[in-house]
Amino acid sequence: MNTFGQLYRLTSFGESHGKGIGGIIDGCPSGVELDMNFIQHELNRRKPGQSKLVTPRKEADEVEFLSGVFEGKTTGTPIAFIIWNSDQHSSDYDNLREIFRPSHADYTYFSKYGVRDHRGGGRSSARETIARCVAGAIAKLILKQLGVSITAYTSQVGPISLPLGYQHYNLALAEENAVRCPDPETAESMAAFIREMKSEGDTTGGVITCVAQGVPAGWGEPVFDKLQAQLANAMLGINAVKGFEYGGGFDMTKCRGSQINDEFCIKDGKVSTKSNNSGGIQGGISNGEDIYFRVAFKPVATLLRNQSTVNIHNEETLFKARGRHDACVLPRAVPIVEAMTAIVLLDNYLMYRARKRPLD
Repeated sequence: MNTFGQLYRLTSFGESHGKGIGGIIDGCPSGVELDMNFIQHELNRRKPGQSKLVTPRKEADEVEFLSGVFEGKTTGTPIAFIIWNSDQHSSDYDNLREIFRPSHADYTYFSKYGVRDHRGGGRSSARETIARCVAGAIAKLILKQLGVSITAYTSQVGPISLPLGYQHYNLALAEENAVRCPDPETAESMAAFIREMKSEGDTTGGVITCVAQGVPAGWGEPVFDKLQAQLANAMLGINAVKGFEYGGGFDMTKCRGSQINDEFCIKDGKVSTKSNNSGGIQGGISNGEDIYFRVAFKPVATLLRNQSTVNIHNEETLFKARGRHDACVLPRAVPIVEAMTAIVLLDNYLMYRARKRPLD
């Protein structure tokens, strides 16, 4: 529902055009020093208006912590926080009061609850993900102390994709362009395609690749809550996500077992694998190799062109969206993918600590 995680838990609240978006983080260890500059930086990576490729809505997106923090450190009690909304143009949605937008959550929310907030999608708006970025930023700070790093990047926009795996790129370069693609030349082609879609009142989707490095062997669960299943759950809960695959993914269906098995070996005195088609996870538990996966995002559902739909009176009609919208969610979704990955990994670290033999 509105809570995610087992030991490290986030409950979020708020709507796109309400007073604000906020959350409560429970289960965060005490004594964690909160780097507010880092947390704000993570929110800035997600916020609207950061480039000409995304919606021009202007929000400061500054987080205000209400509890659970004393003298800059976590106390171990629930961390409550809020980000106030300040630039809502609710009138842009007046024409949607009685209309169900195609491929949006309007109809399904109305079917479930009998009422809906038509302003920007209400609770179904991607603006809710800012709460996940706060919880993810804190999780990142803790994981960094454990030697775990998480990096996501745009690997495909529409028909334009990177030809090689993550090992062949300097992933730090992804933050140097608006698309968040680590290859500058491909990034420019992606940006041009997004601008083309925007000029036509259309939208496009793509793929985000995420890599978690430094995760030791032993994190995850063996049966129903396999680590890859938790990651899939986290990713498929992000707005506009339509697919998830990890490791060699669907391409391995074309191979023989002799081609894709990850044979064990000893590297630097430790157990390792010669290849990593498993994506760092075997039997639902991390094996110490890089964890990598891909997340597919559909084109944004809001088009600035005429579309056929129906209204709450069961009448067919036409409508055209207006207002400020993304032509492609990929650039702003990169930090959300990282945040949800961090929440999953920290949650599993805490479960590992709780069940492990005497701490080592």
